[in-house]
Amino acid sequence: MIMEKKRMDCPALPPGWKKEEVIRKSGLSAGKSDVYYYSPSGKKFRSKPQLSRYLGNSVDLGCFDFRTGKMMPGKLQKNRQRLRHDHLTIKLFWEKRLTGLRSSDVTEEVLRTMELPKGLQSVGPDSSDECLLSAIASALHMSSAPITGQTSVGAEKHPAVWLNTSQPLCKAFTVTDEHIREQELKVYQARRTLEQALMADGLARVAENTRDLLE
Repeated sequence: MIMEKKRMDCPALPPGWKKEEVIRKSGLSAGKSDVYYYSPSGKKFRSKPQLSRYLGNSVDLGCFDFRTGKMMPGKLQKNRQRLRHDHLTIKLFWEKRLTGLRSSDVTEEVLRTMELPKGLQSVGPDSSDECLLSAIASALHMSSAPITGQTSVGAEKHPAVWLNTSQPLCKAFTVTDEHIREQELKVYQARRTLEQALMADGLARVAENTRDLLE
């Protein structure tokens, strides 16, 4: 396949970044092109998400058009309008449908419900910790955006009007370094407990096999 490569500076990105357009000159895909970007160190990027993860917060790529290499504010506005429309079409308080559902283990014994931190307070009519837990779990699994809770003061008085459907049904909260350390400690303790249980189970199996061989 014959290809033509054009590499040029990309003013929309920090100094040293290059944009490369590879145009196919033959075959069934003749006339089509692929776009790539190269960092000052020569690292190659094939997609906007890949580029965004690498640059992080140093560059706002919200209105960056990957194909043209230009900032297009009009495109960002359209995306915001589309996202707002999507949010408005989400049924309010849909998490309440999960109320009453319980998880169970293989023996069909109901598992104990998690206890939420005292700093997390529910928002909305007839809200409960159980409903809030479902909302937070859903937000973590369905969205890549930060979880902040309901930042609008009006959400407490008129949730049906001011509710941000992309956030769980709780008041705004802040996660501190102390909170993170506490959770890391809990995870470490849980892993240690699991490790000890697996080791005890393994030793019991070895002892049982040994007895069978001696008999």
